[in-house]
Amino acid sequence: MALQNIRIVIVEDDNLIRDGFALLINSTYGYTIVNAYNNCEDAIKHLPEDAPDVVLMDIELPGMNGIEGIEKIKRLRPKTNIIVVTVYDNDSLVFQALCAGAGGYLTKNMQPARLLEAIKDIQEGGAPMSTNIARMVVSSFQKNRNSPLTARETEVLELLSKGKSYSTIAEEIFVDKETVRTHIKNIYWKLEVHSKAEAIEKALKHKLI
Repeated sequence: MALQNIRIVIVEDDNLIRDGFALLINSTYGYTIVNAYNNCEDAIKHLPEDAPDVVLMDIELPGMNGIEGIEKIKRLRPKTNIIVVTVYDNDSLVFQALCAGAGGYLTKNMQPARLLEAIKDIQEGGAPMSTNIARMVVSSFQKNRNSPLTARETEVLELLSKGKSYSTIAEEIFVDKETVRTHIKNIYWKLEVHSKAEAIEKALKHKLI
């Protein structure tokens, strides 16, 4: 059976990566780049005429970030499949992207052939993910389902356990530093602890992270 031509839009602010993806995809039979943008706002504006089957979306973009872009695209065009292609592989962003409506998540250090496979895979109903991302998703299902922590508090505690500073956590989950402090206060209160070390130790012991 002949492969249907898959219409693809790229949203990526790094010119070199964007052009590289476009060259790879356009030179492959059955795949067409209908447009490439360096921000979400333009991609959303041209969504009706571009009518993409698949959008390749970066997370860290000028203006609107990729997570918000995913939500808006899925609202406007629910049948469009979105694959996140980014350097970020922390739990928080993976789950934010998947909850927003992304159907796949790849890290930029993948082999070029993997990108083509992922586009075909998502069009056939698959959920393409880099190995480390798939492992992360599986491990999240093995966590304690009776955790007293919210999903966001769990994300904050996981990042804290990796030695990330309040400022870095704020940047990675797109909130301000004060919000991170509030989450940490709530974590301490819920876990009945008084320090970061105690919180991490208790969370690991009870499989909360």
